[in-house]
Amino acid sequence: MNARLLDPATGRDERGDLLVDGYMIADVGARVFPDGVPSTIETIDCRGFCLAPGLIDIRVFTGEPGAEHKETLATASEAAAAGGVTTIVVMPETDPVIDDVALVEFIARRAREAAKVNVYPTAAITKGLKGEGMTEIGLLKLAGAVAITDGSFAVASAQVMRRTLSYASSFDMLVMQNAIEPTLALGGHLNEGEVATRLGLAGIPTEAETIMVERDIRLVELTGARYHVVSISTAAAIDAIRRAKARGLPVTCAAAPYHFALNENAVGNYRTFAKTSPPLRTEEDRLAVVEGLREGTIDIIASSHNPQDQDSKRLPFAQADAGVIGLETLLPVSLELFHNEGMPLLDVLRKLTIAPASLLGLRAGALKPGLPADLVIFDPHQPWIVDAEKFLSKSKNTAFEDRAVKGRAAVTVVAGAIVHRNGL
Repeated sequence: MNARLLDPATGRDERGDLLVDGYMIADVGARVFPDGVPSTIETIDCRGFCLAPGLIDIRVFTGEPGAEHKETLATASEAAAAGGVTTIVVMPETDPVIDDVALVEFIARRAREAAKVNVYPTAAITKGLKGEGMTEIGLLKLAGAVAITDGSFAVASAQVMRRTLSYASSFDMLVMQNAIEPTLALGGHLNEGEVATRLGLAGIPTEAETIMVERDIRLVELTGARYHVVSISTAAAIDAIRRAKARGLPVTCAAAPYHFALNENAVGNYRTFAKTSPPLRTEEDRLAVVEGLREGTIDIIASSHNPQDQDSKRLPFAQADAGVIGLETLLPVSLELFHNEGMPLLDVLRKLTIAPASLLGLRAGALKPGLPADLVIFDPHQPWIVDAEKFLSKSKNTAFEDRAVKGRAAVTVVAGAIVHRNGL
């Protein structure tokens, strides 16, 4: 009760209430209780805070199975709940790789046992993420995989990608690609340019992304399959997506918060916690990502949460693993688009809720009677300082340490049950 209702799916932005019956939304609007709230109903006074659909993060790496010392489904879900994220889509880059039906079912079972939030598995495009033999796409979809991807690896072979897109189109399965041409990126550790030269490190050119995106768009044109770039970072690649959409191709893309909130200078003097994949780019590229989000070329914001332990990060830059955590900073860093870049609040939330839900066909992402009550209550103006030691993620490798941000989840609800509460 007493909430600012925000629903990007319908454009709703009004004061009102939301009624939950069991695990479903029963009613929502300005006049849910015209005669007052009955005393028999348990209430949360939102005190004017925003009440929105729970966030949906479609690119989350965990260490389970095989690297539980970095992250488990349980700790990832704890971090997600603290960040207002009610649904996570996990990558297949585990040990063993999620490339067959049994492993897809294992992830679903472990999530039911251990996770506080909704967990959906993706499956690998190629067996063992080796970029060669294709997996059984149809069977994987029947088992519950919501998309196929080789995680942080790109499918380098044009022939393998063509076959993948062709088969995927038969099952209406989304193909998610980390668009980095591996031979151009080989041996590179950060964006190719002045910063890399100053630090004496090999760089990754922007063309490594652009060439892969443009190649795949041609293959989408050939096959008609749905194709998604998981973490776009360059102005040229964004422009390629823009032109593909103008031709009516089923192409989408997402941006990670670090690509619109940071640039290559965040690497500083070999700061490995700012080593990402794709790497942080120039300020011009960062501004292009912001503009792509603002004008709609970039459809989704995804955290690309990639936990790495101390042994993987406390190394010389060239030897350190890429990746940063992001579940607990997804909301506040995304809200910088609202606070600093002039993007309407509903537009920011759209890229975190109904847009990812629609892409994957999930019954979520809207304040609609009959949908599961997956909700977040947050104050968009609450100031705080990022402190990774207070995070619930098992790994602490954030790129935003000590950053002043605004906006924090006060209550997170999954299927009608409170899974996180802080301040209300």
